[in-house]
Amino acid sequence: MFKLSEEGVAFVKKEMARYEDKRSAIIPALFRAQSENNGWVSPEAITYLSDLMELPEPWINEVFTFYTMFNKQPVGKYHVQVCCNVSCAMNGGRELADHLSQTFKIKNDEISADGRYTVSRVECLGACDKAPMMQVNDDYHEGLTNEKAVEILRGLK
Repeated sequence: MFKLSEEGVAFVKKEMARYEDKRSAIIPALFRAQSENNGWVSPEAITYLSDLMELPEPWINEVFTFYTMFNKQPVGKYHVQVCCNVSCAMNGGRELADHLSQTFKIKNDEISADGRYTVSRVECLGACDKAPMMQVNDDYHEGLTNEKAVEILRGLK
């Protein structure tokens, strides 16, 4: 069963007090739940946040399902999100995603056998002038080649 740490509960309560309407704290609460749940938000986490925030579960769920930055399923230690939107696609983003999937022997959105990687194709990551790019957890890497991306990922500890 999902439960936030004491620090996580304090964070969510502080965020709720920060806003005139506590619904404004849903996004930071979801981010906290995701960070404390190995990189994804489970259905149990949605229920937990609903109880903690005293908000109807559908209100939290509609925010959770709208935004792509919240993972709906477990991910590897390193969640590799490769931009495949127009600029990145035109500069090799789709091929980069395919190359990473082949290199680490995983399909899109699956976890590698060693638990280290999940490669996901995503829409715009906001670096069109430096395409192609990828986001690895919270870090952005731009102007990539297939070789440079693999080198970055293999260098992660």
